[in-house]
Parts: sequence; structure tokens; C-alpha cells
Amino acid sequence: MADHNSSSCSPILTPHLTRLYFIVLIGGLMGIISILFLLVKMNTRSVTTTAVVNLVVVHSVFLVTVPFRLTYLIKHIWTFGLPFCKFVSAMLHIHMYLTFLFYVVILVIRYLIFFKRKDKVEFYRKLHAVAASTGMWLLVIVIVVPLVVSQYGNSETYDEKHCFKFHKELARAHVQVINYMIVTIVIAIAVILLVFQIFIIMSMVRKLRHSLLSHQEFWAQLKNLFFIGVILVCFLPYQFFRIYYLYVVAQSSDCNNTVAFYNEIFLSVTAISCFDLLLFVLGGSHCRQKIIDLWNCFLCR
Repeated sequence: MADHNSSSCSPILTPHLTRLYFIVLIGGLMGIISILFLLVKMNTRSVTTTAVVNLVVVHSVFLVTVPFRLTYLIKHIWTFGLPFCKFVSAMLHIHMYLTFLFYVVILVIRYLIFFKRKDKVEFYRKLHAVAASTGMWLLVIVIVVPLVVSQYGNSETYDEKHCFKFHKELARAHVQVINYMIVTIVIAIAVILLVFQIFIIMSMVRKLRHSLLSHQEFWAQLKNLFFIGVILVCFLPYQFFRIYYLYVVAQSSDCNNTVAFYNEIFLSVTAISCFDLLLFVLGGSHCRQKIIDLWNCFLCR
């Protein structure tokens, strides 16, 4: 789990990070509670619903670790042991990449629905949806967890009183290669998804024109823009900065506190993706009707 190394080489204890993680915790919990009420009404055999459920699980596990991170930011000392520090540190990265993975699944399913002219893509039975989710999490437990335990922060000696200082791991050649590969893959996938989405929306605009807002399919595509927006705002800035950060770590054996600070800021921004569920709920039918009314009013002028 080389890519899951936490980034700061000295404790980054700024009030900005404390406020940010506190807001993420509150917003994330509100989103999870809100989406649970919505999931009751959703088709449980839908592949998209299954992905959203797994997204809820990912956010929930990550949010459990946020209070410990906040405690460290406030007290300036880690009191929960080095193994748990590694888990909390790695969880921020695991959360980012699993969230990205489920976004990709949701978007690909929606693209298939558009290009194949299907109403929906769903599992044959509810049990199949459960089996797919269980299989995915078993892979995470069997592959990711052992890698974190065996590889994460084990090549150097670290102070148990100060957490999130595993930058030395990134100096190893094979770790650098893995990180560069992951960054490249994430950026490439994000660009491809954006290109597909622009193509789909432009096609719908040319085809439907003034009746655009009355079509359910168009609103589904707008929701796709929401997921892509989260990727562009929360994930890609960190991935681009990661390239520079890896270069700095490889070229210098000493800690560059300025670069480490900005890396920690970009990394913390990825946690804002926890707001996706709350925004997903708030952007429901009521918001849609408001936009339709405004559009109709504009056309009447």
C-alpha cells in the first residue's frame, strides 16, 4: 500500500485543517443520515444503488477515523499508538481511492444506459447485489489490509507521539513507481470520463434543445456532472500536486516543510468528498423543479 503513505514530514497542526476536518465530519454524518432515508425508496437491485450503498460504507469507515485526527490536531500529540496512527493515516488515502472507484462504477453504468438505450442496469436478484458488494469488500480486506499492515510505514523508525509523518517511505524507488502509476491512471480515467460526459451532454442539447429540462435522461446526466465535479475539485488537485511532491521527496533527504504543508492541504481537500451524499440528496426533485421553473420563465421572455 505504498500510495497510502501519509504526506506530512512534520506535524501540520493548523487551525484551518482542524476546521476543515470538523466540517467534513458534520457534513459527512448529515449526508449519511440523509441518504439512508433515500435508499429505502431506491431499487435495491440497481447497480447504481449498490455503488451508492458501498459509498456510504466507505464514508462511514473514514468518518470514524476523523475524530482521532481532530484530537491530534487539537492536542498536538498522538496517544493512540503507532499501529492505529498508520491505520488512520492510510484510511484517508483508502477513502479517496475507493470513493473514486465507486464514482467510476456509477458513471460507467450511466454511460452504458445512455449508449445502449437502456432504462437501467440492475442485478438479477437482490442476493447478487449483496454478493457483489461482499466480494469487493473481501478483496479489500484480503489484499489492502495485509499490505497496509506489512508495508505501510515499516521501512523507517517513527515517533509514536507524532502521527502522519511517513514521507520517508516515498523515497524508495518501487514506491515512487507505484505512486506515479496510480497518479497517471487516476488522472487519465478522470479525463476520459469528462470527455465522455461532455460528448453526451452536447449530444442531448443538440437533440432535445428547448425540451431538454423535461427529459429524465438529461437530469441523470447532470447528476453525472456532480460526480465528475467532485473528482475535479477534490481528487485531481491532490493527484497533480502528488507528482511534484514525489519529485521533491526523491530529490531531497531532508524534510521540506513548505511542500509537506501544501501536500497535507491538498490531501485534506479529498475528504470534502464526504459531502457528496448530502449534496446528492439536496439536489433531488425539489431542486430540479426550481431549475425547470427558472428555465421556463427565461424562455417566456
